Amino acid sequence: MAILRRSSYGYSKVDKEDQEEISHRRAQFLIYKVLERADYRRKPSFLRIRLCRLKVKIGRRLKKLRKSALVCISAARVGVYKQVIEQLKTWRRLFLRGDGTIASLHRPLFT
Repeated sequence: MAILRRSSYGYSKVDKEDQEEISHRRAQFLIYKVLERADYRRKPSFLRIRLCRLKVKIGRRLKKLRKSALVCISAARVGVYKQVIEQLKTWRRLFLRGDGTIASLHRPLFT
């Protein structure tokens, strides 16, 4: 008769769990799910590997191109800077000196 007095279907009431047990059970579930996903991962296809390698190769070439372009631009900038400085020095020599070549050209030749 004691068996009949229990609640329906023979279930007993479960006491409340503390937070530590709940978090531990949740962590175990998450670990199980991650491991389950890792098991379902298939081997990467040949095409996917080839595409990955191609992306890496293109990236390296772009990086090398960018570096060489920066070097060329900086070299051109230095070259232009040197030419401008030389021109300024030449003009200074010509125009600022009173006995320079341009000043002597404006004097009458037969006086």
